Amino acid sequence: MRVLQVSAEVFPLLKTGGLADIAGALPAALTAAGCDVRLLLPGFGSILENLRQSSVLVQLVAPWGDVATIRQGYLEALNCQAYVIDAPQLYLRPGSPYEDAQRKPYADNCRRFALLGWVAAQLAYRPDTVTLPDGWQPSVVHSHDWHAGLTPAYMAYLSYARGATTRRVACLHTIHNLAYQGVFAASHFAELGLPASAFAINGLEFHGQISFMKAGLYYADAISTVSPSYAQEIQTAEQGCGLDGLLRARSAVLSGVLNAVDETVWNPAIDGHLQHKYSSEKFTGKAKCKAALQKELGLSSKKSAPLFSIVSRLTEQKGMHLAIAAIDDLVAAGGQLVVLGSGDVALENALKQYAAAYSKSVAVRLGYDEVFAHNVFAASDVTLVPSRFEPCGLTQMYGLKYGSLPLVHHVGGLADTVVDCSLENLVDQTANGFVFHQFTQSHFDAALRRAFALYARVDEWAQVQHRAMAQSFSWDESATKYVAIYSKIAPEVLK
Repeated sequence: MRVLQVSAEVFPLLKTGGLADIAGALPAALTAAGCDVRLLLPGFGSILENLRQSSVLVQLVAPWGDVATIRQGYLEALNCQAYVIDAPQLYLRPGSPYEDAQRKPYADNCRRFALLGWVAAQLAYRPDTVTLPDGWQPSVVHSHDWHAGLTPAYMAYLSYARGATTRRVACLHTIHNLAYQGVFAASHFAELGLPASAFAINGLEFHGQISFMKAGLYYADAISTVSPSYAQEIQTAEQGCGLDGLLRARSAVLSGVLNAVDETVWNPAIDGHLQHKYSSEKFTGKAKCKAALQKELGLSSKKSAPLFSIVSRLTEQKGMHLAIAAIDDLVAAGGQLVVLGSGDVALENALKQYAAAYSKSVAVRLGYDEVFAHNVFAASDVTLVPSRFEPCGLTQMYGLKYGSLPLVHHVGGLADTVVDCSLENLVDQTANGFVFHQFTQSHFDAALRRAFALYARVDEWAQVQHRAMAQSFSWDESATKYVAIYSKIAPEVLK
């Protein structure tokens, strides 16, 4: 089966969050499952630099006038064929893929990511202007998150315009985080090149504006999200972000496929970022990683101090206010905290103040550093993920793989992957972390106390650590589920 993956970012070439990890790992897993996979990506600098054997496929003019050169080549870092949209006026900019250096969204983001969906439709249906030299045509286009949300809409209208003789290409749209929807002013609609009928409640219109995410949910043949629990939660008013009605109406084609971990990247036994490697069978390296990080960050070199970690965007959605409010008690109980992330300025400033006040117990590094992240998971004893909502979460999975027991809110993918260290779960040998069910300070604090209590019971802590590290979050199972969705929606002639 031929699959075109459409994403705004991909690890290891460009990453702002978990979307990149999934987009980077899924092609290899699908290839192993028997699919013929290619990627479509915007021409950000790091992506263009990695494109080998590059040739110009076609030059296209978008409905609003931007000229884009579509390059075909081979992404060396992913061992995968790819199409890259070379439009330097749109993609070669300082800052993140979505924001400038002052963290303000680029004013033309609507056109920048509409182009991604529009080009995907051109490749899927191969109008006269697009000729693939090897005759490749996807059976399924798999679009990811709001950035690629217009893909199903453009495909639907291009298919309709070309008539009954066109071989239909199916589309799966995956929600990575419904809270980010790509909402733009209605004034942009006229430039998108879609028929006027698309700006309607049964289309892109969302409270008088354009929603890229809604377009994906409405027009795709099937919808998936990144954990079974989140697929249920987003059909409620509490977590549906205004789209719960549409998701309930489309529940028959909505499914949750749990994200997985690329064990060639996240595996302490072979992790090239670690000075001291270890496994659940040979565990001494973890203590060495902890001692090394404590020394590097100027923390007290105490083996007996449980080291808690946060590797996260620093936002209220991630529950950072709960973690920050608990720092005094955490330090008083003899714990330490290391934080890696960036986000809300008020939260950043609060963390910096605690790091200054407790310099031997709290360390904060703002921004994101992939190598440092690996070392934090390897060194820490507990990974804090107290999110208000969490579509899947990879952080808790990384914690499990590195023997850093997750402390999580019972929601989304966190609920699907972490089992509380209650007495009965310890007896049943199912426990692998700490879970609180109500998003309140008192419930978070209680879970924190359970972590301290178990850490003091050395043998039981070690048993839970080893169990956590032995868990498998392989992409094989997830890829199999995606292939099942593709097979259900793809026209027979294109398989």
